[in-house]
Amino acid sequence: MTQGPDLSVEALDEAAAALELERLAAEICYHDRRYHGEDAPEVSDADYDALVRRNREIELRFPALVRSDSPSKRLGAPVASGFAKVRHAVPMLSLGNAFGDADLREFFARLHRFLGQDGAAAERVVAEPKIDGLSVSLRYEAGAFVKGATRGDGSEGEDITANLRSLEEVPERLEGKAPVVLEVRGEAYMTKSDFQIINARQEAAGLKVFANPRNAAAGSLRQLDAAITAQRPLRLFAYAWGTLSGRPEDLLGDTHWQALQRLKAWGFVVNPLSRLCQNQEDALAAYRAIAALRTDLNYDIDGVVFKVDRLDLQARLGFVSRAPRWAIAHKFPAEQAVTKLEDIAIQVGRTGALTPVATLTPVTVGGVVVSRATLHNEDEIKRKDIRIGDSVVVQRAGDVIPQAVSVLLDKRPADSTPFVFPTHCPCSLSTPVVREQDGAIARCSGALACPHQQVEKLRHFASRGAFDIEGLGEKNIKAFFDRGLIATPDEIFTLAARDSEAAEPLVSWKGWQKRSVRKLFAAIEARRRISLQRFIYALGIRQVGEATAKLLARRYRSLAGWYTAMLQAADERAAAPETGKAEEVGEAYAALCDIDQIGLSVADDLCRFFQEPHNLAVLERLEAALEVEDAAQSDEGGAPVAGKTLVFTGSLKRMTRSEAKARAEALGAKVAGSVSKRTDYVVVGADAGSKAAKAQALGVAVLSEDDWLRLIGETA
Repeated sequence: MTQGPDLSVEALDEAAAALELERLAAEICYHDRRYHGEDAPEVSDADYDALVRRNREIELRFPALVRSDSPSKRLGAPVASGFAKVRHAVPMLSLGNAFGDADLREFFARLHRFLGQDGAAAERVVAEPKIDGLSVSLRYEAGAFVKGATRGDGSEGEDITANLRSLEEVPERLEGKAPVVLEVRGEAYMTKSDFQIINARQEAAGLKVFANPRNAAAGSLRQLDAAITAQRPLRLFAYAWGTLSGRPEDLLGDTHWQALQRLKAWGFVVNPLSRLCQNQEDALAAYRAIAALRTDLNYDIDGVVFKVDRLDLQARLGFVSRAPRWAIAHKFPAEQAVTKLEDIAIQVGRTGALTPVATLTPVTVGGVVVSRATLHNEDEIKRKDIRIGDSVVVQRAGDVIPQAVSVLLDKRPADSTPFVFPTHCPCSLSTPVVREQDGAIARCSGALACPHQQVEKLRHFASRGAFDIEGLGEKNIKAFFDRGLIATPDEIFTLAARDSEAAEPLVSWKGWQKRSVRKLFAAIEARRRISLQRFIYALGIRQVGEATAKLLARRYRSLAGWYTAMLQAADERAAAPETGKAEEVGEAYAALCDIDQIGLSVADDLCRFFQEPHNLAVLERLEAALEVEDAAQSDEGGAPVAGKTLVFTGSLKRMTRSEAKARAEALGAKVAGSVSKRTDYVVVGADAGSKAAKAQALGVAVLSEDDWLRLIGETA
């Protein structure tokens, strides 16, 4: 039997190949531990790469011999067509922010208002440093790591399983007894010292250096060749969980603090600075203590996250929009720097809003080079008296857009003059700028004819929270628009067909190759199926953000249902333009206004969108090109209130009104803000007022709090 590391792969027989793969697995694992876990590599990068390459070549020749602990499974292989998408069974939501002690106190006050008499118990919170890294999800089945993904947009991320396997702090198997299914959430990051080493390597190789450790970590995890990721020293702190087979209290304990200890027992690293706080004052003290350590830490943090400790209270509090009610990120104060304001440019957004943006002499703020900053609007420029040529204080907090805070008047040039805000849009049409009554926003009156608005609407349509089409960023959209390839969203989905017949196909453009063209068209095709919520948000209707799109999807369920209802509401609004009472406009319009958190202003913007023939034509073409999924029914669709419309009024005793609304929505009910003949139940508490009287006048069923609890199967 021929064997040995000196033999060529071609000279190995099957038995020798099996022994060689065993040797390579052990040797590569050893060097991984020395490099990633101990920062003490014993071989050069070239020698290490040779081991990995030999292992891969043997596996390609003898695929039946691939081991369960193969380095190729841990290191990964090049992916030719980008990352696969992973749908999060439990969304990875963002956090609300607090920027001062008053904001944190208001967070606790909201807990009290929502939970009523149990609010005091929610003051017991866990404080965790907010790591400035990349959020990831790790799925374990029967204790074995099977899939890893980025957070993405919270609902869907990218499959980076192979890359995550290279992190020493991602256990291949959980220690001790593990759940059948466990999804762990954590933050991948790079230490400051490792960041310096990586940048030194990049610079020595003539490659682009990273701006900060977070960018280095994110760029490393999103390498298509996981072997590159394995060469980058990444680490991970575990902090939460998603999917769990079984009851959290049985597997994790009754509190978040106990759950963190359980994660450590399974083999994860939990941030050692995390601490349990008994009340508001203890939480504020923890914030100050962690902030004082910030500069001495070997990793970046940008705040402290506070989470309600009791898991049963977390479940009751639930979520609002895209964030949990039971957690908040108390951010550190913004970092500032002084630089020169060289010019003021005017950007036109997708709704026609004109936003002044400062062009700055590049300056480093919070580890990031800043060359542009928002000036907000015309009134802010006047209030701060910001002028071209001024020396300005610029600040940046976390991922917030840099902003010009103030002017250093003692450094102002003698010949400076006040900035004059344009009266006409900078677009090619030069249409007049209008300001809404009592509003600070100036808008181009050119509407959809304005090319700036068209480009911005296209960019929004393809953005992460909407269709999330990889490769259709601002630069490419602008290029396609300027060349007449894409003018409306529906033309995105005919681009490939038209390109195949074009005199100058995309592959002939500068900067494009066959592979990048294929990737773009594949990304577009992958988004022909989309949720109703994302579809509504992607249309860029004024005042319809992600939260409002979710409300509309939940209420109307299907594209056909929403489309028909909006057309009817738009017709009713057009016929009654002067009235301010929804019920006097028409049934469909009133039903739209009935949706909790949607008022007359949002309803009117929806109606304006559906009153424009151009928009309807685009919608019809999109409907023909796409498969828009119906909104998911509640998991408790069999509940007696599923599909019913409820209104809550007055003060409840067993739970707060906010908690009652959240519970109703979780059971599949629709919660409205006003009573109408479409209302199924009105739940009244003490001091119910006019809504209870109106319900009786309309013959709507009125329930006491005890009636409500009995109806949903809870003990009154």
